Amino acid sequence: MSPDYAAVLTAIRPGAQWSLDGDDYAGLTWLDDSPKPTQAELDAAWPTVQYERDHAAVEAQRRARYQTETDGMFFAAQRENGDLTGWVAAVDAIKADLPYPTL
Repeated sequence: MSPDYAAVLTAIRPGAQWSLDGDDYAGLTWLDDSPKPTQAELDAAWPTVQYERDHAAVEAQRRARYQTETDGMFFAAQRENGDLTGWVAAVDAIKADLPYPTL
């Protein structure tokens, strides 16, 4: 996958002024007073930006499933007998279904 230069620029130069025509570095117009980042700098930052974006997406998906599938189990176990075995198994299943990306 080619780098998402807009995402990289937003991550590594927050608040900088620029425009991007298309998806290529050649379309980058630097409008800021700071030095324009090189294509090599942006390409090098892409794996980290992609990882952080993918990690955040998995985190949001997990959170939604926890809320709908396991939160009620946790509170019911607390009210009833304190046995969290079912809750732990359900949380582990969600983690298995939605693994975090690797860098």
